[in-house]
Order: sequence, then C-alpha cells, then structure tokens
Amino acid sequence: MPDQDVTISADLVRRSNVVLSPDPRRVLARLFLPGQEILPQGISRAEAIIDRVIGLTDADTLATLATVRTRFGERHRDIDATFAAHAALVEHLLPVTATPTPERRQLIGACFTQEYAIEAAALFNPSIVAHPDQSGLAVGELRFVMSVRALGEGHISSIEFRTGVLGQRDSIRIDDRSPFLEVGRVTVSAAGSYTVAFPADHPISERVVFPAHPEESHGIEDARLTRFTEPDATVTYYATYTAFDGAHVAPRLLRTTDFATFVSTRLVGSGAEDKGMALFPRRVHDRYLMLSRWDRETISVVSSSDARVWRDPVTVYRPTRPWELIQLGNCGPPLETADGWLVLTHGVGPMRTYGIGAILLDLHDPTRLIGALREPLLSPNDDERDGYVPNVTYSCGALIHRDNLVLPYGCSDSAIRFAFIDLPALLRRLAESA
Repeated sequence: MPDQDVTISADLVRRSNVVLSPDPRRVLARLFLPGQEILPQGISRAEAIIDRVIGLTDADTLATLATVRTRFGERHRDIDATFAAHAALVEHLLPVTATPTPERRQLIGACFTQEYAIEAAALFNPSIVAHPDQSGLAVGELRFVMSVRALGEGHISSIEFRTGVLGQRDSIRIDDRSPFLEVGRVTVSAAGSYTVAFPADHPISERVVFPAHPEESHGIEDARLTRFTEPDATVTYYATYTAFDGAHVAPRLLRTTDFATFVSTRLVGSGAEDKGMALFPRRVHDRYLMLSRWDRETISVVSSSDARVWRDPVTVYRPTRPWELIQLGNCGPPLETADGWLVLTHGVGPMRTYGIGAILLDLHDPTRLIGALREPLLSPNDDERDGYVPNVTYSCGALIHRDNLVLPYGCSDSAIRFAFIDLPALLRRLAESA
C-alpha cells in the first residue's frame, strides 16, 4: 500500500530525517498546594504540613533538606531560590510564635514545590521565524527560533522554544537545549493582559510561557509566530495562540522584540472567535490583517486598526476537496512572495485525517483567492500516523529560506519533523490551479 501522501503535490516535498521527540526529563519546579480542606483539628492541610516541619528535630531538618538538594539541585537552575519563593507564599500560615531557621524555611518551601514534566505527553505543532540575531553564520545560512507546543500532566499545554540553523541542501541543525526550564516573572496588568519576563542572559530554550491567566487554566495551545515589520522597518515578533479554561477557548496575542519579555493580550471582536488566528507579517493598506476561522470551518481574512479588535470577516476559502470535507484552518501566518500571500492550510477529512495544503491570496487584496492545491502537500505516512492523536500532520508556521519553504510539522500530536518544499514549483502549481 503506498504512503497516503503520494499525491499530485507530494513531488514538491522532501522530508528531513530530523525528529524532535518529547522528553519527560524536562521539568519545571512549580508551586504545590495540597487540597485545602479543613482537618479535624480545625486547621488546613497546608498548616498541618508546616506544623510537621517545625516539629522536626534540627538533625532531621538538615538531613532531609540535604537529600532534597542533592536529588533535585542539578535539575533546576536555582532550587534554593525556588524553595525560598514558595516558602514566602505560605508564610502567612506559620504559627504566630514560630521563628523557623533558614534551613527549616527552605524545607517548608520544598514541601510546597513539585516537579512538572511539561513534555510528558507530547511535543508538537511548531512554528518557525528568523532569529533576531543573524551574526556569525556562514554564507547561505539562517538562524531561526521555533515555538513548540508541549503537553504535560492534566493535558495542560505550554509554549517552549528551540533555536537552530538552516543551511544549504536541506540542512537543519537544532541547537542543544538548556538542561533547565523556567516560567519567568509574571506581572498582571489591566484589561486581562499580563507580562512575562525572563533573564536575558538565559538561553531561549530555557523559557516556557506557561498558563498565567484564568482563560489559560487548562492550557496555551498552538502558538503561530509572525515576524512583523512596521512601515519604519522596526521588527516585532507576535504569536497568536488559543487559551483554554476547560470549557471555552479564547484567542490571545503574545508580543515580544527579544524573546525575553512577552506581553499577552486578549483578542476581541466578531472576527476573533474560535481557534487558529494567524497574523499577516505587515500591514496592508495601513490595516493589520489576520487569518481567522471565526465560523469554525472556513478560512477568512479579518482586519483591525490596533491589532486587538478584529471585525469584518471575509471568507476566502471553503472546504471543497475530499481531504478537507470536515473543516479547514490555516497552518500558520501568511508568507509574502512576489506571486502573492502563500497560506498553508490544514484540512480534516474522513476518519479525522489531517493533511497540509496551500492556497495563494492576492498580494494587494488578500481577500481574493488566486489558487488552491487540489491535493495536500503532506499527510501522515505510515511512520507518522500513530501517536497521541492519530492520523495528523499539522503545523503552526513555516519559513521561506532561499528557494525552499521550510515546514516544521507535528506528527499525530506526538513529535516534530521537518519538510522542505520547492517554493517556485509550489507557486507555479498554485497559479495553474486558478
């Protein structure tokens, strides 16, 4: 039986042998608060834990803390600072007469700390942009930043980052990851926005954008990165993503210039509904434009004057092909070419099989469709179809490098692979489909 992606478009695609798999050893040190039910003695469980620590002998306190530091110290950048921060959060529960030693405070903090493996279940749905720093590269190379969706205990998603270099002849090098992870310092501001800041001297691969707003309590899903250029040539990186609170989804927007400080805001308006919004990389006729799936099954273009309120959805492509009968969506922000806006799509067909296709929109009027592939570029082959969610190929954003479209993609919501697509041939195919 031939691979499912042997179609009229598969001759444009070359798969790489580079694979990124989830690693359960990548852990955060998070606050751990046991259930706060009242115990028979009239205190909460947290108070009871603190009382037990205070009741330990000095010898037991020192020995227990030493064991914890030995077992966990090398897995985190500064475990003592984490213990201190978590101890401070429960300090109000200390008995009035208690004056614990520094070591006892550290042990209290350790009792209210847990490791969370952010990739324990899956690593998937990447998006890729050119890195802000392109220094020190050989001719023909391009450094990139890639966002990835990590899935951990409780089906909670967060955003991680990887960096690497694209070379010639389908070459891709992924940089070594930091052995540590951190969630940064979160500052909540008005109107449902917040800022998360990381130390600028720590590697990008160490930074995790973890749920920090009630809308995100059950996860941050599918960041779509855009390298956005303003009319004055300044560059800002945006990422649209889906916040999930367990019952409802909400589109949100991350903004950064350096991948060290991020601002998250809520997107609103009739065009900001459902999942999968993706920002155009520049203004068109002085308006921000976004791809939207506001009606849950078609691809539309919506506009905004401030990148926050999105209105006036115009449908540009509807599901018509056999491989997209159930619904459509984008696979990342539009990519500007001389021939038009290249949009990668995902279509869902029978047996909930996902394929990646492509459409082309007019450069000056992106609500006008120029062409659409009749068959998918990519669908799961035999060694990609099994995983956390079977029969899925899905991406949140590609990158143009020389004459190639570099496409990182998730395989069945379990791992990340890469494909290289002949860009001139793809654009010719799209023009011929008009």
